[in-house]
Amino acid sequence: MVSATETPNIKEAGEFSKAWTVLLAGVLGVACGASPIPFNVIGFTVEPLIAEFNWTRTQILFPITIFGVIASLLAPFFGSLADKHGVRRVALWSLAAFGLSFAAISLTPTAAASAPLYVYYALWVLVGLVGIGSTPVTWSRAINLWFFKHRGLALGILLLGTSLAAIVVPKLAVWAIETQGWRAMFAIVATLPLIVALPIAYLLFREPRADERPKAIESASGKLTGVSLGAALRDYRFWLIWLSIAMVATAFGGAFINMPSMLSDRGLDQQTAASVMGVLGIGILTGRLATGALLDRFWQGFVAFPLLCLPAVSCVILLSGDVTFTMAALAGFLLGFAAGAESDLIAYLTGRYFGMANYGKIYGMLYMPFGLFSAASPVIYAYVRDTTGSYDAILEVAIFAFIIGGALLLFLGKYPGNLPEDENDTPAPAFDPQPETA
Repeated sequence: MVSATETPNIKEAGEFSKAWTVLLAGVLGVACGASPIPFNVIGFTVEPLIAEFNWTRTQILFPITIFGVIASLLAPFFGSLADKHGVRRVALWSLAAFGLSFAAISLTPTAAASAPLYVYYALWVLVGLVGIGSTPVTWSRAINLWFFKHRGLALGILLLGTSLAAIVVPKLAVWAIETQGWRAMFAIVATLPLIVALPIAYLLFREPRADERPKAIESASGKLTGVSLGAALRDYRFWLIWLSIAMVATAFGGAFINMPSMLSDRGLDQQTAASVMGVLGIGILTGRLATGALLDRFWQGFVAFPLLCLPAVSCVILLSGDVTFTMAALAGFLLGFAAGAESDLIAYLTGRYFGMANYGKIYGMLYMPFGLFSAASPVIYAYVRDTTGSYDAILEVAIFAFIIGGALLLFLGKYPGNLPEDENDTPAPAFDPQPETA
C-alpha cells in the first residue's frame, strides 16, 4: 500500500507523461513568438536597408532597441495578466497580435515617400506593445506549474523554441530577402506565429488544474506558495539576479545581432554568416538541455558560473585578425550555449527563490533587464562600429561582463525551504478548447 507521503513522488514521476502536449505547444509558442524572431531577422536587414535608404547601422538596428525597451517595460504587466487571468488567454492573443504587427512592417514606405524611417520605427513600436505576451514571460509560468522535480529540464525543453528559431529563421530570412525583398521577408516570417504556433497552442496549451499541480509548489491547503513582488524587491537575491542578467544581456545582445556584420568585416559572406547563426542556434539548443538537466541535479551557482563564462572565449575568437568558418562556428556555438543557459536560469531562479504565487510579476521584473539591455546592446555595438570602424573595443568590454555576470550568481545562497501561501490562489478552470472572449 502506498502511503500519503509517497503520493507526490508518484505524481512528480509522471510530470512529462501528463504535460508533454502542453510542453510541445509551449516550445512552438516560444519559437514563433516575439522573443526570438525579431532578433533573428534584423541583423540581415542591415545591407538591404543601407542600399535602399542609406541609413546608418545604428539607425537600422535602433528598432530592436525600441521593441526591446517597450516589451521589457510591459513584461511585468503581461506577467500580472497571466497570474490573474491565466497564461492561455494572454499567450494566444499576444501571439496572434505579434504575427499581424510583425507582418505590418512590410508596409514600410519606399525611399521616395516622406519619413520612411519614422514609419518603420512606429511599426516596431506596435510590435513591442503587443508582442511580449508571446514570450517566455507567459509560456514559462504554465510549465513551472506543471513541473517541479523535472522543472529545469522542462524549462530547458520549453526554451528550445528560441534554438529552433535561431536555426530556421535566419535561413528563411536570407532566402526571403534574396528572392522576394526585405519587405516581403517580414510578411513571410510572420506566418510562423500565425499559421504554425497559434493553431497548435490553441488546441494543446493550458495551465494545470489544482489537482494536477505538483504538491511541492503548494501549501498543505493546496494553495500556491511564493513571496509577493514587494518581498522579492526587498530581497538582495533579486537584485543580484537582476544585475547578473543585465550584464550578460548587454554583452550578448549586441554580439548576437551584429554577428553577421562582424563576420562580414572578417571577409565571410551572408550565407556563411547565416550558417554560423544556425550553429549558434544549435549552441542555444544544447545549452538549454544541458543547463536544465544540470539544474535538476546541482545548485545553480555550480552550473551558472562556468557556463556564463563561455562567451568570453567567443569574444577572444572574434577579436582575432583572421576568422575562418570553423573558428566563427565555434564562437557562435559557445555564445549560443551560454545564451541558452541564461534564459533557463531566469525562469528557474524565479520559481526556486521566489515561488509560484506571483511568478508572472516577478519573472516580468527579471525579464525587464534581459529585454532592456538586450535591446540596447545592438545599438551600442553598432555605434562602436560606426565611430571606430571596428567591434574590437566593445568585444573587449564584453569579456569582463560575461565573467562578472556569471560570478554574481555564486552569492545567491541555497534555495529557500519554505515559502508563504498565496492567499489569492484559486483552482484553474478546466480546459475548454473553445475560443475565449476578452
